[in-house]
Amino acid sequence: VQLQASGGGLVQAGGSLRLSCEASGRTFSSYVMGWFRQAPMKEREFVAAISWNGGSTNYADSVKGRFTISRDNAKNTVYLQMNSLKPEDTAVYYCAARVASSATIGTMRGGGDYWGQGTQVTVSS
Repeated sequence: VQLQASGGGLVQAGGSLRLSCEASGRTFSSYVMGWFRQAPMKEREFVAAISWNGGSTNYADSVKGRFTISRDNAKNTVYLQMNSLKPEDTAVYYCAARVASSATIGTMRGGGDYWGQGTQVTVSS
């Protein structure tokens, strides 16, 4: 599967952005999907994951209550709605996919089998 992330940009603290990640192929619903981020000089970290049917989600503590992951299997797209953004949310955000038959929203924290190219999110103070 190929993943194309978009929607990043520059926003003031307290603002909102919605990231999108469109997948190629006809088997999108067979993947657990996730978002990760990497800030300068830091390691990549897990942000959120969603099950193949959207029925279960999992979030990093740092974004819980502010970010919402969702998916539309008819559009082969996963979203990350980011509200109440903080300067520490500044990073390159990546979407990832993992085959659902061998993954859960918990194991997705370890990373994906497939990765998108990343989209920059910058939050100014």
